[in-house]
Amino acid sequence: MAGKRRFGNPVPVSDLATDILDPVLRKRAGISIGLVQSWEEIAGPRLAIHSRPEKIQWPRRLHEDDPFEPAVLVIACEGMAALHLQHETSEIINRVNAFLGFRAIGRIRIVQKPISSGRARPKPTLRALSAAEKAKLSDTVGLIEDDGLRASLERLGATILGARKA
Repeated sequence: MAGKRRFGNPVPVSDLATDILDPVLRKRAGISIGLVQSWEEIAGPRLAIHSRPEKIQWPRRLHEDDPFEPAVLVIACEGMAALHLQHETSEIINRVNAFLGFRAIGRIRIVQKPISSGRARPKPTLRALSAAEKAKLSDTVGLIEDDGLRASLERLGATILGARKA
């Protein structure tokens, strides 16, 4: 693809990355970067947040004349999303096969593991507590004898009160 580009024309970095990564992914995981990038359209936004395609396991052919058999798509999934994914397995198989253009996938294997979405939840900014709020909080937890428990509950209370609008 690099031979088709003319010198001096701007090229999106994503195109360059795709040109480099796609052959590596195909060789290592049997999967194309297009499938990974289009996962949200294929699986739907509700499932795509908690899952990702990991690899395609093609069955070994002992001989060239052996008939073609569809592959197994391995999908990494978090927690309860695995149950939702399991219920929509046949629909996802149909969508992946439509995306690939032929009946490449025959089964899905779900592997439960954490999925890093790349989008970390931002920590809420807490407002400073007023003197009256601090005094009320200290009075509330003041009767607790265990120092560690009292300090923990005081921090919890400060976080809850600090998250509320004044």
